[in-house]
Amino acid sequence: MNKLTEKVNSRRTFAIISHPDAGKTTITEQMLLFGGIIRNAGTVKARKSGHYATSDWMEIEKKRGISVTSSVMQFEYDNKRMNILDTPGHQDCSEDTYSTLMAVDAAVMVIDSAKGVEPQTKKLFKVVKKRGIPIFTFMNKLDRDGRDPLDLTAELEDLLDIECVAMNWPIGMGKQLKGLYDLANKRVELYRHEDDSDRFLPLNEDGTLDNNIALSHDSLFESTLADIELLKEAGNNFDLDKILRGDQTPVFFGSALANFGVETFLKSFVELAPAPKEHELIDNTTIAADDDEFSGFVFKIQANMNPNHRDRIAFIRIGSGEFQKGMDVTLARTNKVIRLNNATEFMSSSRVQVSEAVAGDIIGLYDTGNFQIGDSIYAGKKKIEYPELPQFTPEIFMRVTAKNVMKQKSFHKGMTQLVQEGAVQLYRGYATDDYILGAVGQLQFEVFAFRMKNEYNSEVELTSLGGRVARWINPDQLDPKMSSSRNLLVKDREGEPLFLFENSFAERWFKDKYPDVELTSKL
Repeated sequence: MNKLTEKVNSRRTFAIISHPDAGKTTITEQMLLFGGIIRNAGTVKARKSGHYATSDWMEIEKKRGISVTSSVMQFEYDNKRMNILDTPGHQDCSEDTYSTLMAVDAAVMVIDSAKGVEPQTKKLFKVVKKRGIPIFTFMNKLDRDGRDPLDLTAELEDLLDIECVAMNWPIGMGKQLKGLYDLANKRVELYRHEDDSDRFLPLNEDGTLDNNIALSHDSLFESTLADIELLKEAGNNFDLDKILRGDQTPVFFGSALANFGVETFLKSFVELAPAPKEHELIDNTTIAADDDEFSGFVFKIQANMNPNHRDRIAFIRIGSGEFQKGMDVTLARTNKVIRLNNATEFMSSSRVQVSEAVAGDIIGLYDTGNFQIGDSIYAGKKKIEYPELPQFTPEIFMRVTAKNVMKQKSFHKGMTQLVQEGAVQLYRGYATDDYILGAVGQLQFEVFAFRMKNEYNSEVELTSLGGRVARWINPDQLDPKMSSSRNLLVKDREGEPLFLFENSFAERWFKDKYPDVELTSKL
């Protein structure tokens, strides 16, 4: 095995997905704790103490206690390099999350054991499932009273259409939580224990505990044994091939806040999750992760990660080969050659200069406006281009103007940079050239206005156009007279025309009137 293959095989690049408040950022913090990156975990909502979660770096996130952008963090654990992407759980932050899910090799799905599968989890799960990557499930908040574990796993199978295989099982929950019955490691992990030496109790061959252990006579333990019997008889068998294809999910229970079950989960994850694999390219060929040619793609752009420096970072997922500081790469979209002198790795808002990185790693490149989301870069003579990242059709639209006409310069700069990040999509009136923003949810407009004011010193006026149905039209078929108050004619950033229909009724009316006109949507 050559050195590059060895390095690539030690990488684990994954995203954490969940519904808001399921405990996703807290589990991220606990992982960083095990990686020796932070000394104590700050839960998301510790606002009064000024003790914020490491992965929530943006000012608005600290104030509201929710993740609205995807953070990237790296740490070493068990001789593996972990690249962890913490995605926003908030239902409005879709675009950023979806492109992030294109940059990972596995996903960790965090579910609140009191609530089960929630809408945002379902939405994100569909994107991950489509990619056919492994999904590991962590049923969180076991230290609170929750739903029956058998109900939770049955719901997971029914709603998400995926097989579950239990890796451990709760012994009680909430105030009565005693521990976890660890099927994978054939032991019991105690919830309350004096020190690490008595944290685990070995199970006998028949799956019971020794008689002299008090827990073995506890009715909660007996109830867990009955569940285990049922799982062995009627449950799914562990199948690594199915897991790697994304057809079976290993289910772990625990509490991120109490740091219970997280280490066991992390150890199993490192063992079972895949190293970076080959990537499909736009010409239907593939490139191996340990190919000598360096290549990668931009999955996220973030301006002002450091407000003192007013910088702009393009996040690159390395798809193949090895990055070396000072190397020359070609930007596939423009064929422009760029020298990569300045690259960073991340610990949330802290950054370190990186001199080398390999396939699977995420690096940040300081960007002066060269990059767009979805761009491919490569170092060799042969062009390497990755498929386009999915774009989503916005559902809510706002007209935007600068409050202060004298500040047009900072208004245009802020607008350009935030649109390039993919937080909102920009449209112009077809005849009037006025600015219209589109987003998947309301929160994205709040984030836009907040950042325009705080980062670009430009207050904006947003006028709602409400929910609209966006449909692109073939330019050859377009007659501007087709436009009316019920279907606004606008153009996107590439100058392509589209209609914003007032509702689906207006769209149907248009189709009836112009049956030969072809209308299309994004994802």
